[in-house]
Amino acid sequence: MSLSFSRESRLRSSSDFKQVFDTTDIKVSSRQLLILAKANRLGRARLGLVVAKKNIRTAVGRNRAKRHIRETFRLQNDEIGHLDIVVLVRKGFSDLSDSELNQLLNQQWHRLKRRLREWKASA
Repeated sequence: MSLSFSRESRLRSSSDFKQVFDTTDIKVSSRQLLILAKANRLGRARLGLVVAKKNIRTAVGRNRAKRHIRETFRLQNDEIGHLDIVVLVRKGFSDLSDSELNQLLNQQWHRLKRRLREWKASA
């Protein structure tokens, strides 16, 4: 398992993001977080982050949110499958402690994997 978050693991272009927003296959939602996912044919999962200044005021807070999301994604990446994933951070995310953030993110990744299995079964 690689310890880096390589360019191949990221959604980089606006068209990549637009494709996920326009044709979402799987949604996982909580009060502080929304995860949208769309199947891809690349053989790996890719992650895009949307952390608005409106939802987390400080740059330190936004960077902390991104760091936690990337780290938990990296640890779950082998099990997620071939998805393009966009994580949108909502208000209240920055109010959580580090352990609460990790717990929330791991819970949401597990829900995403469960929905992926259900989606594959119905397809």
